[in-house]
Amino acid sequence: MKRYEDLSPSLRCIMTPGPVEVDPRVLRAMSFPVLGQFDPEFTDIMNETMGMLRELFATGNQWAFPVDGTSRSGIEAVMVSLIAPGDRVLIPIFGRFGHLLHEIAERCGAEVFTIEKAWGSVFAPEEVIAAIRSFRPDVVAMVHGETSTGRVQPLAEIGRACRGHGALLIVDAVATIGGVPVETDAWMLDAVIGGTQKCLSVPSGMAPITYNERAEAKLMKRKQVERGLRTGGAARSELPVVGSNYFDLGMLQDYWSEQRLNHHTEMTSMLYALREGLRLVLEEGLKERHARHVLHERALVAGLAAMGLKLYGDPESKLTVVTCVLIPEGVDGESVRAMLLERFGIEIASSFGPLKGLIWRIGTMGFSCRENNVLRLLGALEAVLLRHGYAVPCGLGVQAALDVYEA
Repeated sequence: MKRYEDLSPSLRCIMTPGPVEVDPRVLRAMSFPVLGQFDPEFTDIMNETMGMLRELFATGNQWAFPVDGTSRSGIEAVMVSLIAPGDRVLIPIFGRFGHLLHEIAERCGAEVFTIEKAWGSVFAPEEVIAAIRSFRPDVVAMVHGETSTGRVQPLAEIGRACRGHGALLIVDAVATIGGVPVETDAWMLDAVIGGTQKCLSVPSGMAPITYNERAEAKLMKRKQVERGLRTGGAARSELPVVGSNYFDLGMLQDYWSEQRLNHHTEMTSMLYALREGLRLVLEEGLKERHARHVLHERALVAGLAAMGLKLYGDPESKLTVVTCVLIPEGVDGESVRAMLLERFGIEIASSFGPLKGLIWRIGTMGFSCRENNVLRLLGALEAVLLRHGYAVPCGLGVQAALDVYEA
């Protein structure tokens, strides 16, 4: 019989757009004793988590809770619950994850309209507003921070336009929540999906979401109680019921309400992790946390520029927490990544689609977003590029970053 070694993953400096390094205090929280999902002590933790999520999302929404699953589970839960078959859905696409929203909307049976922007840029708000006027959608779904291209989309004017035209606005803020301002109420966002494994520095496995009364009103028109939980005749829904049981926000809402109507067994240890991650975000302060991400981005960018490397994309729409670097001509980008990982224990990301083999993507997110990580990466990247025959001005990258930190 085969024998297996004790599990002992290597310590890494993870500088990708997700997952990122997890704060040790979050890992500690995951080791706490398991409670029953209806234990009053546990339901208090659920309520505290909802309260902290409202602060994180900058909202007064009643509904702010995690969907159990990776970030995509939150995206799918919101979309399958708020997009009914036959709905007209507008999706502005400026990277890989806009295409994901398109695919999910099609699977919901929607009539999908798309507008596209060249990768590396974002939409001027008036472009999206013109499309809203033209297509008259029931739902608009957009990515806030596109990690495939390192761009961030302005949303405030688009939110106002959706509100004025009676469309629900769904926003994928997986890459931005906890690292970049996300103003749910001020920007008039109807439903927002966050992620744990990026700027929150919590392991992948939960997807925090929030949605307002406009979104809830549509959910109620698709409401159905699970067959085995009904105490009387089920009311007939006004719109087609949600096509998924697990991702039905109407059912999840009942589970997270004071009613505690059983839906699934809550991921106890992951909820501990999320609660601790949120506590650490709020302890640091959202403004202070956003400023920290800006500082380390500035240091990283200064160091890369001093090394003679060029950034990819429109600088006016750069996403603070992801820096895309053009791979120098004649340099094997995957060989560089492999050497960084094998010799220095540092991971950066490649890309996909039309950018495959053209850029590296460096994340400065959450717990990974630290001075020693940025300096370590710049020094290691210089050494690796020299070993690959690329003429890097020796020492200037780290010194430029230090200048930013010492300014």
